[in-house]
Amino acid sequence: MPKLTKKRLLKEPIEHIDIKKLDVRRLIEAYSKMSFSSRDLARASEIYNKMLSDKKASVWLTIAGSTSAAGCMQIYVDMVKNKMVDVIVATGASIVDMDFFEALGFRHYKGTPHVDDSMLRRLYIDRIYDTFIDEEQLQVCDQAVTKIADSLPSRPYSSREFIREMGRYLTRHAKKKNSLVQAAYENNVPIFCPAFSDSSAGFGLVTHQWKNPDEHVSIDSVKDFLELTKVKLASKDTGLLMIGGGVPKNFAADTVVCAEVLGYNVPVHKYAVQITVADVRDGALSSSTLKEASSWGKVSTVHEQMVYAEATMALPILVAHAYQTGHWTRRKQRNFNTLFN
Repeated sequence: MPKLTKKRLLKEPIEHIDIKKLDVRRLIEAYSKMSFSSRDLARASEIYNKMLSDKKASVWLTIAGSTSAAGCMQIYVDMVKNKMVDVIVATGASIVDMDFFEALGFRHYKGTPHVDDSMLRRLYIDRIYDTFIDEEQLQVCDQAVTKIADSLPSRPYSSREFIREMGRYLTRHAKKKNSLVQAAYENNVPIFCPAFSDSSAGFGLVTHQWKNPDEHVSIDSVKDFLELTKVKLASKDTGLLMIGGGVPKNFAADTVVCAEVLGYNVPVHKYAVQITVADVRDGALSSSTLKEASSWGKVSTVHEQMVYAEATMALPILVAHAYQTGHWTRRKQRNFNTLFN
């Protein structure tokens, strides 16, 4: 058997699925007449289309997990470019280690979970289940974050502000032009990462603060929460499309409660769809149901749907169906980033 080298292991790049080339309308129609998860996905597609056709509602996308590395990156870009999402709340890894990383010219690669991880460590290859990443290239990503931080005035920034600067940086330095960070920057779609430092950005910002101990850039997660609550106040009716759970899900849902604490009476999130494989019995954020969230005054139970499916299979079908249904063609761009100019 040939020796496994880094070059041999990082050979076949992940290809991102293009929803514009999928025709799933008949599939969703068929699913709507079936049972179990297929009917759940059909109803979720119906609710997402309701969000897009509701002229008073803004659409919020939350992303947890590694769907971007796994081949869904272009889906999120197309959602931004076609006014199918107005706000994004994500993990730092989704935005920095995956999207920004590829915008710098790097790739994720097809791998396998059946591998000696000690060998991968020696070769400086990181693994996300069956996907491989070059750790040395990730460190270039860290360094780019440091460079951006070094160029900014020293003060606390929300993650939205800093990610906007990352988008601005990509307009000059991107090797891959079709990235979510750049598309969001160019279309005034705010991206929030409430746990921003839990990513390559964290290493880059630590380096920046190490070099500049007295005056430096920092990330203010409270400012994140306040800004996102201001988006809720500005948009009133809202719909949540949640990929996975975790911090992004809870952060977005909590804006209703935060507005109430500030003395404003805003409606709960009118629409809610969550795609997850988490077990409801563990009580974690990834698995707590949308009906449970309604007890906290966060979401309505009229238009809500849990879809228990692995996101890389369900998400392309759901978004491709919405793209082909075409409600996005009649939506106006919300430009929520301009709220903070």
